[in-house]
Amino acid sequence: MKHTFCADLSRQQNDPLAGSAAHLEHNLLISWPRAKWLRTLRHASDMSEPLKHTLDRIAASGRRINLIHRHHQDHYQHQVFLMPERRRFSVAREHLETFLHAWQHDLPLEQWEQPPPEHDLILCCTHGKKDKCCAKYGYQTYKALANTVADEQLPFDVWESSHLGGCRLAASLLLLSPVRKYGRITPAEVAAFLHSEARQQRYLPGYRGDSQLSPAQQASQLAALHHLSDAQEQPHLTLLNDEGDEQQRRIQWQWQRPDGQGQLTVYCQATTIQRVDSCADLDQGPTESVVWRAYAVNAD
Repeated sequence: MKHTFCADLSRQQNDPLAGSAAHLEHNLLISWPRAKWLRTLRHASDMSEPLKHTLDRIAASGRRINLIHRHHQDHYQHQVFLMPERRRFSVAREHLETFLHAWQHDLPLEQWEQPPPEHDLILCCTHGKKDKCCAKYGYQTYKALANTVADEQLPFDVWESSHLGGCRLAASLLLLSPVRKYGRITPAEVAAFLHSEARQQRYLPGYRGDSQLSPAQQASQLAALHHLSDAQEQPHLTLLNDEGDEQQRRIQWQWQRPDGQGQLTVYCQATTIQRVDSCADLDQGPTESVVWRAYAVNAD
């Protein structure tokens, strides 16, 4: 029997990557064996109930929590990362609640603190219990990422991750820090993605936009980057103005590159598509979703 995957439908529906990059700036990552992950992105089957409640309270306060995993990681000695603070800790399972309490109350953390991560983290969603696309496409891309980084000694630390948002965009990646979200990264694209980010340049074919911008602003940002970038250089963009309504936006950017600077105006339009957001929605069928597309770019 042929299975249907939401990621395949997303491509067929011409579902854009731009505008899908919403993500909290502050992140808490905890290593935990993937086999124990539950459907909820921050819970595992062998977590104590008090720990689950603590994690839920932290998430409710505004910090994104993800479980991460990689081979050879000790199952009971957890790696904990705070981003964008770039702090790293090693915490035994029986001390996790004590550690989290100390961190939340600004108590000393020296007994757990490790040297800060030398490299940016790359998280690749492989959360198959959340969505089968992340198992099918995510794990293939994770293996390619891990192997390429090791073989070429590239400056990244690669982890499998629980749900990152946008299951239909598998393989879904997150770079920390800064926060950069990517989608539809295939194993064949991994080398190009890694070499682009190693130069601190966004990989535009898979880039979803700045997570701090609105969906329309993300769509305009991608259009501006495509318009102004070349193989060697991408501009620095500063948002100047955003005006319009729920259907049309006129968004103005200041751009700077070593060879010049200027202003650019991008015109965006909201359209609707019939979309299946995740494999869990396949039985329900597609629903109407609003997406933003840039349709004109003018140099001011």
